[in-house]
Amino acid sequence: MRSSNPVFSRRGFSRDNGYAGFNTAPQAGGAAVGTQASPYAQPQGNPYATNPYAQQDLQQGAPPQAPVSTGRMTMDDVVMRTGTTLGILIVTAALAWALLPVDDANIGRSYGIGIGAALVGMVLALVQSFKRSASPALIVSYAAFEGVFLGVVSSVVDNRIASGAAMQAVIGTLAVFAAVLIAYKAGWIRVNRRFYGFVMAAALGFMLLMVVNLLFAAFGGGDGLGFRSGGLGILFGIIGVLLGACFLALDFKQVEDGIAYGAPREEAWLAAFGLTLTLVWIYMEFLRLIAILNSND
Repeated sequence: MRSSNPVFSRRGFSRDNGYAGFNTAPQAGGAAVGTQASPYAQPQGNPYATNPYAQQDLQQGAPPQAPVSTGRMTMDDVVMRTGTTLGILIVTAALAWALLPVDDANIGRSYGIGIGAALVGMVLALVQSFKRSASPALIVSYAAFEGVFLGVVSSVVDNRIASGAAMQAVIGTLAVFAAVLIAYKAGWIRVNRRFYGFVMAAALGFMLLMVVNLLFAAFGGGDGLGFRSGGLGILFGIIGVLLGACFLALDFKQVEDGIAYGAPREEAWLAAFGLTLTLVWIYMEFLRLIAILNSND
């Protein structure tokens, strides 16, 4: 199964043969015991039933609880891998900010390097998305190149459009992350099939509109259809942040289900990859919103 994110399509905690059976019971030599339906459910049951670390004795109606084992993914693994990818991204962003000036004499070269880094990061992310297993080298490399791009773009907005914009975008991203995590843990956000379908449809429509706007801007000049400037730009920026928040909820659900079903430890890298993609998306939407708001002053 490949679960989509606002930026790239990526593999979830399952095999590539359909939707993952996160909320169907693990099979232990017999038919699965049904539990609450998931948007990722499939007849095969637990996608990790053949994993030696997956739980094999689920009781009727009880949520899955993977056994304690050094071979399965834990929350600590997810936190550590996510911290690693975000740490690398932040370090390379800081280096790009410091070493690639955006004054009138150097902005062209710096922006060119930033765009080049973004394209390399996109290719690396797409390669990882289509791989059947996590590749730490690809994920770490993606974080490094994406950090260079974010450092250059943040420096441009902060130094030439709105002073303090980068810090405001960071604070906004952290606030969204904390709010979604609290709402998810409190049960205010229920990730089910309807939620998944709505988010996928909304994200597809959003991306199609952005592509159309980009094509109009490239061939017609100006701001294209105006989806990224003025009042419409502010509206679509808010929609982009809300979509990012929805994808955070999907990421949390995948992490929770992967841990519950005893996913292999290396899948923690996929969790880190997905969370990093989503956080980058939210940060960029905040940065764009701040730039538009200050341009309209």
